Amino acid sequence: MPDKEYLNIEDVNTIGKTILVRIDVNSPIDPSSKRILDDNRFRSHKQTFNKLRNSKIAVIAHQSRPGRKDFTTTEQHTKKLSEILQRPVEYVDDIFGTRARQKIQQMEKGDIIFLENVRFYSEEVLQRDPQTQGETILVNKLTPYFDYYIMDAFAAAHRSQPSIVGFPQKIPAISGCLMEKEIQTLEKIKKEFKNTYFVLGGVKIKDSIKVINHLLENKTAEKIYVTGVVANTFIKASGHKIGKPNTDFIKEIADTKQIEKAKKILKKHKNKIEIPKDVAIEENGQRKDIPITKIPQNKMIQDIGIETIADFTEQFKNCQAIVMNGPAGVFEKENFAIGTKELVRTASELNAYTLIGGGHICTAAEDTCPRKAFDHISTGGGALMQFFTNKKLPALQALKTSRKKFMTKQ
Repeated sequence: MPDKEYLNIEDVNTIGKTILVRIDVNSPIDPSSKRILDDNRFRSHKQTFNKLRNSKIAVIAHQSRPGRKDFTTTEQHTKKLSEILQRPVEYVDDIFGTRARQKIQQMEKGDIIFLENVRFYSEEVLQRDPQTQGETILVNKLTPYFDYYIMDAFAAAHRSQPSIVGFPQKIPAISGCLMEKEIQTLEKIKKEFKNTYFVLGGVKIKDSIKVINHLLENKTAEKIYVTGVVANTFIKASGHKIGKPNTDFIKEIADTKQIEKAKKILKKHKNKIEIPKDVAIEENGQRKDIPITKIPQNKMIQDIGIETIADFTEQFKNCQAIVMNGPAGVFEKENFAIGTKELVRTASELNAYTLIGGGHICTAAEDTCPRKAFDHISTGGGALMQFFTNKKLPALQALKTSRKKFMTKQ
């Protein structure tokens, strides 16, 4: 047995084995037709399934969460996976009940079944310690039917939920190809590049501020560029008025404490953080770029401004590696997609190592440039950022624990 912290598909014999594979195909869904609008996450798991051609596979995954419009069954996901793999995949409208367990028992070598949306099970949305998750009904009902559990859902690796950390407590768990590729890529950036720039945008203010603080305190980042609502928080923290609508939105999705935290970061690391010089608002149906000193008090900021785009993209030329997470503005609106697309386009043309992560910015990246223009497009947003805080990813820790518990003597 290889001397490794966790194992992958190559390290075990999967031929003829019954394997539970956790993937992440949480995707944008058309609310009326329930049609899947983006299949990139499905394609990212293709290598894992190809390596398991001679196994019996049951797939578990989630789609959205209770209360949201796109919270639906995995029936369409089953059809999409079958289409991409060019193999039959059977949908089972059950998670761990009698029907699901019978289907698992009836599988033959080469079969794939896709179980129901795991978040239809109420305990799946609860964040608890791995030992507790290992004692849930989901885990106890399904583990007797499987030889191995494969974790390939990197985008959900930051969550401590039964389908992520529970199964490795009870059966041997190994890494899928996507999971391993993601971890190896992130480790490479942390270890090999000293002059790394981070571009952090979107609306996840709390997470981004934690990441920014950690990156700067540990000297992981040479420069940090803030965009999106994260930038609005830092613009406010730097003493500029951003208007009631923007301040209220920060309160709605986070809290005003984040502004105070941003102030402390700026005070200590001002020369390491680049905030926008100008922003874009909508006026009479048109885009209007204005300096941050003249932000109207009744308008929502929708993008970084043209001067900022020019300034940031010029500075990017100095980096060895660049990590981009979160869009620069409301990129769903054509007039306000300019910031996101131009930053992404510039990154794609750099000689530096380029990593794009997070659903929205990945969509923008793929709409703007060929995938091969980037060194790595990550399937994860939250998991990607948590990795760079040095906070341990629950899924990765569960794989390591399982390696020690079940496979040290194999």
